[in-house]
Amino acid sequence: MPSTDYLRENFQGSQIDHVNVTVTDVPAAIAVWEPALATLGIRKLLDFPAPADGSRPHMTGFGSDRKPSFWLVAGDVVDPNLHIAFTAPSREHVRRFHEAALHAGARNKLDPAVHTEYHENYYGAFVLDPDGINLEAVCHIE
Repeated sequence: MPSTDYLRENFQGSQIDHVNVTVTDVPAAIAVWEPALATLGIRKLLDFPAPADGSRPHMTGFGSDRKPSFWLVAGDVVDPNLHIAFTAPSREHVRRFHEAALHAGARNKLDPAVHTEYHENYYGAFVLDPDGINLEAVCHIE
């Protein structure tokens, strides 16, 4: 089993500032992502419809503070292996994420459970959005 010592450190977060996630239908993705992520304190912060001149696609930014940490961006090609895991503060939050996502139309991939193949306290739930993007909420504490 891998060491979990890294979980004891006080991380301030990732050094990734923000990422773009391509989806084929931004409103359909928002319909699933927004209620699921709200259970984790992540909300829609900015929405930029595509301009009439087509100079950029529709983009919607999500984050837990004032600045988006990721954007849903309209496009034609979605990575079939894309998996995004969001940190949950408790196992109850993982369950709420899963329930909200399913209620909003996501497809179930894995019910909330402990996944000891990662480590003894890895508690996660996995759903698929309308494009098949694998969304996860994970809590690393008991």
